[in-house]
Amino acid sequence: MIIPEGEYVYEIREQGHLVATETTQVSAGILKGARSAADASGNRHEVEATLDDAGLVRTIRLRYVRGPFSRSASYDAVDETLRGVVTAMGGRNTVEVKLGRFREVDGGLTVFKALLISHVRGRGQSRWTARVAVIDPATLVARSIKQSVYQVQAQPGTWLFEPAIGERETIVLDDAGRILSHTTRTGIGTVLVQNR
Repeated sequence: MIIPEGEYVYEIREQGHLVATETTQVSAGILKGARSAADASGNRHEVEATLDDAGLVRTIRLRYVRGPFSRSASYDAVDETLRGVVTAMGGRNTVEVKLGRFREVDGGLTVFKALLISHVRGRGQSRWTARVAVIDPATLVARSIKQSVYQVQAQPGTWLFEPAIGERETIVLDDAGRILSHTTRTGIGTVLVQNR
């Protein structure tokens, strides 16, 4: 496994207020997690992914629930393409996205950023730019987006992450590759509060 196995619990805060909690289980070849809103809305984003021997996403199943409304999606990484079906309100839409040269997929949970950075570190790189198949947590539709990560030389555990052109976020890792904190340019902060 490229990132340490175990359970990860993150708190997501905006202006100091808890907005969501994210819990992820990482085991041999499987990532399974959910982000739940802290308010009474009951919004929930669930993800289960299987990984190949290189730690790349092979299959990913997602579900989004908002009150009485829900949608689900199922994707498979086949050759150079991420193919899937999004089901919502009785309709089914097929989605096909070209994978980038490193075949990275982001399912919308913090652990996927840790996985991406672990692949970059595993190749001995300190900067990386390529396309990532990013699945929107609300719509569950995948898009191919150019992203970048750069290691801060003066602070080896700190990485600058650009999820899209013109955006910059800060990610702090421990030596094992666990994300300790992730701060967006708008001040939304994600912090690891429990790992076992």
